Amino acid sequence: MRALLIYPIFPPTFWSYDKILELVNRKVLLPPLGLITVASILPQEWEFKLVDRNIRPVTEEEWAWADVVIISAMIVQKDDLINQIKEAKQKGKLVAVGGPYPTSVPHEAEQAGADFLILDEGEITLPMFVEAIKKGEKSGTFRTTEKPDVTSTPVPRFDLLDFDAYDSMSVQFSRGCPFQCEFCDIIVLYGRKPRTKTPEQLLKELDYLYELGWRRSVFMVDDNFIGNKRNVKLLLKALKVWQQEKQYPFRFNTEASVDLADDEELMELMVDCYFDAVFLGIETPDEDSLQLTKKFQNTRSSLADAVDKIIRIGLRPMAGFIIGFDGEKKGAGDRIVRFAEQVGIPTTTFAMLQALPNTALWHRLKKEGRLREGKDGNINQTTLMNFVPTRPVEDIAKEYVDAFWRLYDPHAYLDRIYHCFLKLGAPKAHPPAKLPSLVDLKALAIVVWRQGIKRDTRWKFWHHLFSIIKHNPAVWEHYLTLCAHNEHFMEYREIVKAQIETQLQEYLSQEEKSLIAC
Repeated sequence: MRALLIYPIFPPTFWSYDKILELVNRKVLLPPLGLITVASILPQEWEFKLVDRNIRPVTEEEWAWADVVIISAMIVQKDDLINQIKEAKQKGKLVAVGGPYPTSVPHEAEQAGADFLILDEGEITLPMFVEAIKKGEKSGTFRTTEKPDVTSTPVPRFDLLDFDAYDSMSVQFSRGCPFQCEFCDIIVLYGRKPRTKTPEQLLKELDYLYELGWRRSVFMVDDNFIGNKRNVKLLLKALKVWQQEKQYPFRFNTEASVDLADDEELMELMVDCYFDAVFLGIETPDEDSLQLTKKFQNTRSSLADAVDKIIRIGLRPMAGFIIGFDGEKKGAGDRIVRFAEQVGIPTTTFAMLQALPNTALWHRLKKEGRLREGKDGNINQTTLMNFVPTRPVEDIAKEYVDAFWRLYDPHAYLDRIYHCFLKLGAPKAHPPAKLPSLVDLKALAIVVWRQGIKRDTRWKFWHHLFSIIKHNPAVWEHYLTLCAHNEHFMEYREIVKAQIETQLQEYLSQEEKSLIAC
């Protein structure tokens, strides 16, 4: 059986990092971990070809070669998912789809022509699909309410990837999250009981990456890396030894709940293992909104103090913020900007609240009749809310655009990085020194030229850089990397502003027509 694995296109998003990737001659931030895990679960006597459409299109030769086309997608990829299903069917191919979006909204993939729906978690449903193929069946839906034991998950087929195209690699240690945030679909997809791999299992994956020659960053894609603190500490203790023996070939980052700050041992272990950044779901500094959305873990202590602890231990924070919660008071966008500036969070994802399919929020709003028809939710930063909020949409949208614009003002961004890196704990891992590549030197020269000479940020750029070198010299390279990120955000804030304002005008026009019709 010849299986063509297709990963659909991502539209421009906060995480696209196009301008940053251009600087270092790479195309995509992260690989399709789900699809290469699918390839490892399917029979290894099958032949596989992987096409990440964020790198290149599928060739006619690849279409002709395939017996079955397998596509996996997240919600932001849904448009290209539908297009690829239709194209595969036009070419007479059997099409199987899976992943988070088809699992949440299977009827859309089915309506587009998908023959097989491989839903939920593949460790259980992929064998069902294989059995159907062996029997000669041409369609089927495979579902399960059971959550698999991920200690049985094989090492992903990293060998299918074009390493030169990716900036970082991905691995997964756990699935599930113990919390109950109303807007989150992770607990719907993967449950509230975190399931982890064994330390040996995860190290085997890292061994494979090492053998294949990977020597750059690795992202632990767990939605909450510290959901099972006991098991993650066991992993980190083993990983610390592995990193020391291999002379720290990988720099790690991940996602975690903000209660990470309550466990100093855990943070120390992460820094010892060469973790240098962590994404935190802060959402909002408004405690009433946190209570309403059931994000209680963010209300138990000061959010500002928690972020400060994380920074001082040596972990650079990235943070997610949301605007548009029910009962939210005017000025939420301004409060988010002030919080990010106060605590020194350089990178902040920011979006309007979305009711994702089958979440507790989606069910509540559906019951209240507040979902917007035909809008299934999207976590992109350029998407208007898909429900009727408790305050005017135009007020929320204008606050959002203004706050996003201010967060990524080049001067404000440099100030936040500076604020963070002045107090950022020094790394404890010390990989061998190596000469920078020509690509890295070229990227550095471009950043220095644009931010330190060409633009009006020049004075601030040099002042902050020399101050970091003087007061916290161990982090100056990391600091410059964050300066480079400014190249992406300067352009992306223009995209956010243009697309949200366009959608807002369309929304208001539709509302006006509805009022006239009434």
